[in-house]
Amino acid sequence: MSIVERLVHELGPWIWWIVGLLLLGLEVLAPGTFFLWFGLAAIIVGTLAIVVDIPWQLALVLFGVLSVASMIAGRMVMSRKGNEGGDPNLNRRADRLIGREFVLAAPISNGEGTVGIDDTVWRVRGPDCPAGTRIAIAGVDGATLVVALAESRT
Repeated sequence: MSIVERLVHELGPWIWWIVGLLLLGLEVLAPGTFFLWFGLAAIIVGTLAIVVDIPWQLALVLFGVLSVASMIAGRMVMSRKGNEGGDPNLNRRADRLIGREFVLAAPISNGEGTVGIDDTVWRVRGPDCPAGTRIAIAGVDGATLVVALAESRT
């Protein structure tokens, strides 16, 4: 009898818990909710094997069936959640600025200038205007913000 066979025989149903925890640990290292379902299936089989004495062949089949069932159920739950609460402009910082208003610290001349927004200096393109003018971000062209004069509010 090999070392692996002896270990599986001595651990009995607890081997399913060990495999399940290893699969859950693998999920932490390689996230994507793939190994999670296999890990849960192994833990369920291990729990069932502790309560009821089942042959290893049946436990293996049960593991396969539970893995597929939990994966399908998990996909259904995940797809039902959708992308609620996500930010469509998460990786598009410039698009997040559209519609916001700022005051120019330096003038725009010959249609080009810069504006400081938070901790970043952005290139801007728009009508010539002096420093202190209130501008609104109207659009984005590559890494340049397209600006317009902000409407005065009275």
